[in-house]
Amino acid sequence: MNFPVRHGVLDQRRSGVLLHATSLLGFGGLEPGRGAIGAAARRFIDWLADAGFTVWQLLPLGPAGPEGTPYWVRSDMAGEVSLIDRGELPDLTRERDDYAAFCRANAKWLEDYVLFEALTERLGGPWWQWPAPYRQRDADALARFAHESQAVLERQRVEQWYFDWQWRALRRYGVQRGVYLFGDLPIYVAPDSAVTWSQRQQFQLDDDGKPALLSGVPPDYFSADGQLWGNPVYDWGQAERDQFSFWKERFGQQLRRYDLVRIDHFRGFAGYWGIPAGAKSAREGKWYPARGGALFDKLHHDFRTLPVVAEDLGSITPDVEELRKRFGFPGMRVLQFAFDGSPTNPHLPHNHTHDSVVYTGTHDNDTTVGWWSKRSAEEVERVEYYLNVDRSGVTECMKRACLASVGQLAILPAQDLLGLDSAARLNTPGTTKGNWSWKVPAESLTASLAQQLRRLNSCYGRMPVEVTLGHSQTPQPSA
Repeated sequence: MNFPVRHGVLDQRRSGVLLHATSLLGFGGLEPGRGAIGAAARRFIDWLADAGFTVWQLLPLGPAGPEGTPYWVRSDMAGEVSLIDRGELPDLTRERDDYAAFCRANAKWLEDYVLFEALTERLGGPWWQWPAPYRQRDADALARFAHESQAVLERQRVEQWYFDWQWRALRRYGVQRGVYLFGDLPIYVAPDSAVTWSQRQQFQLDDDGKPALLSGVPPDYFSADGQLWGNPVYDWGQAERDQFSFWKERFGQQLRRYDLVRIDHFRGFAGYWGIPAGAKSAREGKWYPARGGALFDKLHHDFRTLPVVAEDLGSITPDVEELRKRFGFPGMRVLQFAFDGSPTNPHLPHNHTHDSVVYTGTHDNDTTVGWWSKRSAEEVERVEYYLNVDRSGVTECMKRACLASVGQLAILPAQDLLGLDSAARLNTPGTTKGNWSWKVPAESLTASLAQQLRRLNSCYGRMPVEVTLGHSQTPQPSA
């Protein structure tokens, strides 16, 4: 079940593309049912390699929540089955040993997950409205249900094996083409999720199982009222008493799937914004301390190495920066945030540091074309002066500034490579409609575009000469 570790995603200059896997559905004219982690993903990896990119950054791949959001997952251990390529399913009869090995290796989360999904099919949701024996996980009631629902549970297990089998095949293909996979661990899960039902003690829930304290952020760049995300927040005291076993499982799954992992909302590991249930806006929240230092000490001890990037955007205080630097995690810089008029703005290229992952924009930003069309006259003047270019050339210069940065890894959203406007925006924070639906146009990633980008990657030293791959294994916990 393990994969070769190609040590050093961040040991030399590289570039990559940010593209949500669901944006590949239908890519290349594939018919419905040909999900994104089969033929479509291989074609995209081929294009990345041709264009001189060596990293593909994805968003979370867990079973998505309402409106398709990958940050409202029913489980971040499981995979989103709509991504499975139904045209390339493994033969269960011939691969019976592989299936059995998958079930054994993943039993700890898999059995809870398939029970949760089967109960949801039978009873609806959310889980805190289920009859008490199921809500409270009465062992006899669950055993009877499992006996009655064997076919449904087996179908759920096989679906998760399909996902895992295809993902492993994709990892191997990435190795062959010299493309690293860069994943994303959402800090929170959905309230109605397998893990809140099965590991209730890890969350701050009320007696019925509903969130007592909600996640979010205070007023920021994206929203004057802050953002009320609504996920349940963690009980960090319980996590520490459990020696962070819950978090060890979460991180372990991501380290098995990816070469590099972005830690979503990293500042929540230093302190988190908790909002009382029933609050009308995130303004009613306050900061609470987390146990990030103790957690990462434990993970470093158990895994020895943590190939992660800290998403350190938003309200970053000295304790957050100290936590990131203490463990040597690279941070993020976003060019769209750079031009507020302050020469000390950390997102300005002259303030970038080696230990940075640099973006034109993230999945939460507008496309660069859309962003540029909405700048004030004052900001237009600042951007044009800084980049030494007139208005018509700014979006191209933003891309070049990203690649030219001293940051070790530069990431360009696919929409920016294609020069698309706001209609291609993937997500608008604080809104629940119209997000996560953009798809890559079928004939847009052309050979000529790949050659243009390959020249840029070469120009800015982001096409490293790969060393011979070793045979070491994915980081595993020490005994």
